[in-house]
Amino acid sequence: MAPIDAKDEFQERPKAEFRGGAAGESEQPIRFAGSTLAAQRHVCAFFHSADEEYRVLLPFIKEGFERGEKAFHIVDPKLRDEHLKRLKSAGIDVAAAEQSGQFELRNWADAYLRDGHFDQERMLALIQEVLEGGKKQGFALTRLVAHMEWALEDRPGVDDLVEYETRLNYILPRYKDPVI
Repeated sequence: MAPIDAKDEFQERPKAEFRGGAAGESEQPIRFAGSTLAAQRHVCAFFHSADEEYRVLLPFIKEGFERGEKAFHIVDPKLRDEHLKRLKSAGIDVAAAEQSGQFELRNWADAYLRDGHFDQERMLALIQEVLEGGKKQGFALTRLVAHMEWALEDRPGVDDLVEYETRLNYILPRYKDPVI
């Protein structure tokens, strides 16, 4: 993965450089929360409860599994078992999906908070690595779902979160993969 060049990242890119159209890529509509995602597929969703969250997320997640797309999830380590239980309750064979490489689950410490702090450069590189890696593994799309409640805690680097999200909005249009 090449380092992120802020100058390059904020340049407007011609449409021909945008990622998409790979062999086998799904052109089926992607549904989320009663809507169809268009070209912009980066969604920030807020929920009042875990039940509401999974009522919205599970159909989106399950649709991806049914289409043979990759699923990459980042969760609170304290809620890892609950997340897996909810996926299983939706009829997703988590063990088989993990074994095949279709499903990858990471805790915050293995994504956002490596070495105990948030490093936006490293996280932006990880997102790109995950999305590009899905294609290399033969998946038409990767559906990335990331829980971000860690940002409400007093964590080193959390002050960089708004800048990170802004920079992410310049990177994600290069990909057709939905990021929730």
